[in-house]
Amino acid sequence: MLVVSQIAENIELIAQAISKRNIDIKPKLQKIIKLDIKRRDTQTNLDNLLAESNQIAKEIGEFFKKGNPEKAVLLKEKAVELKSKSKIFSNNLNKLIVDLNNLLLDVPNIPNKLVPSGKTENDNLEILKEGNIPELHENALPHWDLATKYDIIDFELGNKITGAGFPVYKDKGAKLQRALINYFLDKNINAGYKEIQVPILVNEDSGTGTGQLPDKEGQMYLVNEDNLYLAPTAEVPVTNIYRNSIVNSNDLPICLTSYTPCFRREAGSYGSHVRGLNRLHQFDKVELVRIENPNNSYKALEEMVDHIKGILEELELPFRILRLCGGDLGFTSCLTYDFEVYSAAQKKWLEVSSVSNFETFQSNRLKLRIDNNGEKILAHTLNGSSLALPRIVACILENFQTENNIQIPKILIPYTGFEKI
Repeated sequence: MLVVSQIAENIELIAQAISKRNIDIKPKLQKIIKLDIKRRDTQTNLDNLLAESNQIAKEIGEFFKKGNPEKAVLLKEKAVELKSKSKIFSNNLNKLIVDLNNLLLDVPNIPNKLVPSGKTENDNLEILKEGNIPELHENALPHWDLATKYDIIDFELGNKITGAGFPVYKDKGAKLQRALINYFLDKNINAGYKEIQVPILVNEDSGTGTGQLPDKEGQMYLVNEDNLYLAPTAEVPVTNIYRNSIVNSNDLPICLTSYTPCFRREAGSYGSHVRGLNRLHQFDKVELVRIENPNNSYKALEEMVDHIKGILEELELPFRILRLCGGDLGFTSCLTYDFEVYSAAQKKWLEVSSVSNFETFQSNRLKLRIDNNGEKILAHTLNGSSLALPRIVACILENFQTENNIQIPKILIPYTGFEKI
């Protein structure tokens, strides 16, 4: 969430920067400024009325002490009138605050200068491509057929239990899942991240704090009876640990990693691109979250990118890194790098990780501040997948298949306990 004073002082620059997202935000920013002026005027009037009421209350007491009840009664009538006016101003102020906050929640983050212009994912900028694309044998299969052939993932059984997008992992398929989770966590912990286990149900304040709410696209599962949401990513519960908090600058950076199942409705997703593990409603993911001093956050972003790059190199998977364009940039992000791994059987790139710097956008919603020698400033927050499992599993199954089996990447063998499926 942007800061109102920041908008008022830099409306032209902010509107120009957000135009990279292919939206005209200036009318909304102007409305925010006008509403904030009205809010401040209303607050001033209310403060004056309350101050006058307090003064009259003192005078009433003095008149009673001096034995002059007639004047006290007259002032009491005025006090009642002021109380009535104060209530009107207070109600108006509360409504203005809610309306202003709702407008601010609807304004996306300001893209970093490095964000390229563009409208769709086709306009994202490739900044690195690494690894050799494997040449598969003539009868190579996509992962959904391999899953059936080796009886390691059952999509139909998941459909029977819950519905489409909820696969059942079996035998070596389940062990591969667990191996990847443990490998990712070990890599993250060895890089200085502290493991944390968090709830996967979150409340409305948590969803609002990290920017998933208001949920315009209807992507979150809601448990109506308790008004709780199934977390779409560990980013939500982990970052919200520090909601309404002040952290000491000496304690930065805060680096956390967490494994959770993730839940996304993926409303409106149809077609071959969602087949098999390509897009699921429930999936496993290991997340990185960092809370940083503003002067170190972009260095931290580079460190996160390098860290994930190292994991994909160890997995021996061909990958590329994309800098997202304005049209594909997430609502809350200033700058995002996507990692895609090449699916040799499907002959296409699949996104497996997204790493973002939100600067102060989330921390302003969260009321997360840094105490820097007595000065309170908004923290910078970052997160990234390290990594999301479904498409990694899809690419391992496809890229490491032979005519007779599926080889396990060498780095994972100590975790799986087997070399092939």
